[in-house]
Amino acid sequence: MSTSVTVAYGDGIGPEIMEAVLSILREAEAKISIDVIEIGERVYNKEWSHGISPSGWESIERTKVLLKSPTTTPQGKGHKSLNVALRKNLGLYANTRPCISYHPIIESRFDEFDIVVIRENEEDVYTGIEHRLTGDSYQCTKIITRSGSEKICRYAFEYAKKHNRKKVTCLTKDNIMKMTDGTFHAAFDHVAKEYPDIKAEHYIVDIGMARVATEPESFDVIVTENLYGDILSDIVAQTSGSVGLAGSSNIGNEYAMFEAVHGSAPDIAGKNIANPSGLLNAAVHMLIYIDQADTAKLVYDAWLKTLEDGIHTADLYKEKKSKQKVGTKEFAEAVIDNLGKKPATLSELIIRSGASSKTSKIQDSYEQDYKIKKLVGSDITLAWDKSGNFDQIVKLFELSDPQIIAIYSKGLAVWPGNSKSSSDQITCRFIANNEKKTITNSDINNLLIKLEGNCFDVVRMDKLYLYDGKEGFFS
Repeated sequence: MSTSVTVAYGDGIGPEIMEAVLSILREAEAKISIDVIEIGERVYNKEWSHGISPSGWESIERTKVLLKSPTTTPQGKGHKSLNVALRKNLGLYANTRPCISYHPIIESRFDEFDIVVIRENEEDVYTGIEHRLTGDSYQCTKIITRSGSEKICRYAFEYAKKHNRKKVTCLTKDNIMKMTDGTFHAAFDHVAKEYPDIKAEHYIVDIGMARVATEPESFDVIVTENLYGDILSDIVAQTSGSVGLAGSSNIGNEYAMFEAVHGSAPDIAGKNIANPSGLLNAAVHMLIYIDQADTAKLVYDAWLKTLEDGIHTADLYKEKKSKQKVGTKEFAEAVIDNLGKKPATLSELIIRSGASSKTSKIQDSYEQDYKIKKLVGSDITLAWDKSGNFDQIVKLFELSDPQIIAIYSKGLAVWPGNSKSSSDQITCRFIANNEKKTITNSDINNLLIKLEGNCFDVVRMDKLYLYDGKEGFFS
């Protein structure tokens, strides 16, 4: 029986590379039935805010598998990313991006490496929570949950176990973001204890990425947060020879989406020069996911043979190494001609028994780790005239409970002291001054009323809690 798959042609080069990939799948006799939906720019123009219509959602909910070409997301303005909407709405918490070296066929600085980047897909700054606070200040909120962190780390170790990988590396920036990235690192260490046969290591993300770029052969599986993973996967893909070669799997407990790593490249759209390899590799991942491993191997080995034959699209073509520069359609035809053949130099696809991307459902494992949660203060952010001093605020609250204990400008303490704000917003920290060190919501509301009543412009408020006596905020 065939498996129903939703197919989206996307924007830019999307339609032509999708047609190339589907022609290969047809000739390889992949057992799939296709339901085509429209997504991206044309749908945004029809006022569907996420770039996908209700009928598109219905198709995905029915098939539970989406093969998707790239879509265009405006930079710095306009609608939100369709990819982010799909990942969040479908619960696609794990983004898996395998990258290997194709040396010596594809020019690369490294002879051999095989890295799988596993990226958390639903949290971090990609939640899209942004605000303009003042005339000069903008804010992007980073959300990290302990349950989500444990979930993606457990997925990474399960992937390593299933694919006979020996090491999982975690990348964070917890020397700076001690609460958010610190939570992710702690989740990694906690989960790693359940897999004693797999080596676990951690790097600060900057030096970790530097090492990946200079010694990729030292890495195996890498798990990290959403933003870092997005950057890292492009670095690894480019290190392999071209970002145009990499496919991507987005896996959840019920749904899956497969796509190329690269973007929609509107500047070369319709010119028959785009490389369909990234989307083709995504389709190979999809075939493995839907338990058509034999067809996946047939397609992948034919693709490798095509690369070995020196038949390359413009992004890979090198005069001294390539034999023929071809367009998108011609490359697909060459892959079709090689179906049933195996590569001589590059390693053919080896699929281990049970290597489907499907894993046992990994549920959120949140358990409350505290008994007493106590409200002890508030951080209140104000729009601020940089030339002003802080005396009026300090005097206004010198007898209050909670009391003002500090004023910050972009995280730097500017009071107590004689510093001036370097920004047009400041944050006032209020902490309970009674012996029990506890306050009520009404006390916080009274602070806000007092500030607004004295013509201060409140643009943000955060409550400060103790969890079993430990500060739930960074001081």
